[in-house]
Amino acid sequence: MKKLKDFEKEINKCSKCGLCQSSCPVYHATGNECAVSKGKFVMLSGVLKGDLKLSDKINSYLDLCLNCDKCSKFCPAGINVCEILQTAKYEYISNKKFFKIIKLFHCALEKFINLANRISEPFRVKSLQSKRAILYFKGCANKIYPRTENSLKKLLNKAGIELVDADFSCCGLPFFSSGDLEKYEEVKARNTELINASTSEHILTDCASCESTLKGYGTINKKFVNAETLIAELGLKFKFKKKQKITFHRPCHIEDTDFLEKILQACENVEFIEIPESCCGLAGEFIFKKPRIAAMLMKKRASEIKNSGADIVLTSCPACVIGLKTALFGTKIKIMNMLDFLSNAEIIK
Repeated sequence: MKKLKDFEKEINKCSKCGLCQSSCPVYHATGNECAVSKGKFVMLSGVLKGDLKLSDKINSYLDLCLNCDKCSKFCPAGINVCEILQTAKYEYISNKKFFKIIKLFHCALEKFINLANRISEPFRVKSLQSKRAILYFKGCANKIYPRTENSLKKLLNKAGIELVDADFSCCGLPFFSSGDLEKYEEVKARNTELINASTSEHILTDCASCESTLKGYGTINKKFVNAETLIAELGLKFKFKKKQKITFHRPCHIEDTDFLEKILQACENVEFIEIPESCCGLAGEFIFKKPRIAAMLMKKRASEIKNSGADIVLTSCPACVIGLKTALFGTKIKIMNMLDFLSNAEIIK
């Protein structure tokens, strides 16, 4: 496991150009320079030089992060911002007494998810056996409540594709985000072993955050495909009985939405309204650590959606579904996973 000292050269690569400001939702909401990576790198550079200590105050600034990784994608120096920040957070909390409580909570969470997965098994749609099978990483949300998994299987059964499950652990994002890198490395090793041992050439995900985290392992020898991209490539047609006015919320962790235009072209009786990219405000534990800022992000997103006039908001991340439902609570606007929306239509092969 790397230490903060191992990232000294990478931290010093930051030229303080400020491009991270243009991509950071927290900075846009607060105007706080400590919210962006360049501000955090100034503090961490001071820690590495011995001028500062990893304190409660610095940790509170490390928590001013959605882990959306947009700053890394904008960074001209190609700095892996999230890995550096979580390493710093781990070095801070691993020396604290409450770290044992965090680890106990993560173990309890994992056991709860596995128990929920077993209890919900009778309510899962079965994949039809087919010559074409794809390894499926269904994620924690589907283990607890398999509605989207069932929608995906309904769509792929229509196309003659079998989903193959494995006894995967959580992708590890909740552990990574909280700085529990020990637990993250544990699930990373287990998932990597299961994925690489599979005979499937591809691994399918239906959660943008899961896919982004798995790709971040850097140890997987399979090609990734998200469910919406696969659906777009299959040539299925979707006929809705009534006119649907929809928009699409792009999750922070999704790499591209090229599938969207193809799927919309395959939908009959659907009107699409585009909205600007914006964070839903949930971002895992961020909503608990920084509730005021999360509320600001949610208010902004809710306003953008309500002004669009759409009746339904679609997305491809279960956490975003929760965030959007929180933001739009009390309105008549429906929030749905795209796969659930498509499975409600008449599906024509």
